[in-house]
Amino acid sequence: MNRKGKILLITALVAVVGMAFRVSWNALRDIAGAVGADATAATLYPFVVDGLMALALVATLVLAGRDRTFALRVLGTYTLASLVLNYVHGLVPDLHGRTVDWGRLADWDPANWALVLLATSLPVGSIYFGSDLVAKVLHHRPAPIAPPTENTEESSEIMSNRSTVDLPESTPQAVAVNRGAMPTPVLVGFLKSALPLKPVPAIEPTPVASIEPRAVAAESTRSRRATGRVPDAARSPRLKRTPEQLLDEARAATADWPDAKLTAEGIRLAVHTSPKNARTLREALRAERAAAVA
Repeated sequence: MNRKGKILLITALVAVVGMAFRVSWNALRDIAGAVGADATAATLYPFVVDGLMALALVATLVLAGRDRTFALRVLGTYTLASLVLNYVHGLVPDLHGRTVDWGRLADWDPANWALVLLATSLPVGSIYFGSDLVAKVLHHRPAPIAPPTENTEESSEIMSNRSTVDLPESTPQAVAVNRGAMPTPVLVGFLKSALPLKPVPAIEPTPVASIEPRAVAAESTRSRRATGRVPDAARSPRLKRTPEQLLDEARAATADWPDAKLTAEGIRLAVHTSPKNARTLREALRAERAAAVA
């Protein structure tokens, strides 16, 4: 979302929250007057309840972990309390004109006691929970974001290009030796009589010519790439063309080219020459075409 959209969204949210506070402010002011608050205290009472709800919402957006859970609980508790008081204000018409008896919010005594306790305890809770939330927000330290590792791909490529000799040699894992006692060997078949073997004629050994050791170059299946500059003697000779030869080749290659296509880059690719020579050939060909037209 762009900046303009964010500003419109925040403006709409502030407007909705302000109108909702105005509606709730009337009910909470009458409730505060019914439980014994004077005119000034009754006017400030809605700010105590709904104001803490706004503070808890901001703390929820800033905090994290257990502190965020605590802020959510405070927000839910005060939202529910404001809802109950607004509901009672709607059920008791006498609260609108402040004609109800002092400290009387319901006809049933247990319900009345619970409502009075709720209405009178919200300011004290706002002091406690508001101070705690502000302290948590001020002492909150966001978790640092680890910076991206630079040259990650380069380091991995260097590691993969290293030969096996350069790599660190791994230590072989020690093999556990079984030191248990070996069983005692038992002679088998000593009760049977051995049969006499037939005589076998002796075979004379065949003489074998001795093989002389000789050095053989080791062959590698991997193709090795060049690690340095190729010497001039190992390079294939390249014929150097004269300017006349270059002009003849360029004239033959661009014979059917239109004037718009006659550029230095096109000539360079056609005759395989340097950019400087291509610009010289372009000027020469344009001069020839201009002279032919004139």
